[in-house]
Amino acid sequence: MLLLLLGTPLAWWLAGTRSPFKPLIEAVTALPLVLPPTVLGFYLLVLFAPDAPLGGLWVELTGQTLTFSFSGLVLASMLYSLPFVVQPLQASFEAIGRGPLEAAAVLGARPLDVFFSVASPLALRGYLTATVLGFAHTLGEFGVVLMVGGNIPGRTRVVSIAVYEHVETLQFAAAHRLAAGLLLFSFLVLVVVYALNRRYPVHAG
Repeated sequence: MLLLLLGTPLAWWLAGTRSPFKPLIEAVTALPLVLPPTVLGFYLLVLFAPDAPLGGLWVELTGQTLTFSFSGLVLASMLYSLPFVVQPLQASFEAIGRGPLEAAAVLGARPLDVFFSVASPLALRGYLTATVLGFAHTLGEFGVVLMVGGNIPGRTRVVSIAVYEHVETLQFAAAHRLAAGLLLFSFLVLVVVYALNRRYPVHAG
């Protein structure tokens, strides 16, 4: 949900802007796709540290640190999974074209009405794909969440880290159960995405 709240306006802006900074913003958004997770996790750890501006502000507002906390884990996961939400949404918004949006504006619709009444329904395929892929990618994260959140039972331990821990302690049966569950879930996610893409065609204006 947080990824959709953050990714939707960014994708909408990228789909419609002619700003010369668009390639730069697209590159920054897509950076987690090519950057090693440990590298991103390291810089987020530095950014979230209590003596850093962002980390210090969070401590002042909440009394807790972003590092090795559930809040920091959520924020790091959002940044790492952002391209999996923004790119499907941007592609869907761009596929709509200017025609339906301009027609709605000519008929008196305000920008927010155009977005919620015209663009969003036509971009349903993008929303579904972004939701499924964003959730699945977040669930399977390892490097970033380990760097930022550590492996604290009941606070920051996630499934992917639990698999690694079981392997390290030679608990292969437990590792197999978790790994098989993630494998099955990932496969079902891809089936759902491809099925939705067939059911909801792209609307071009």
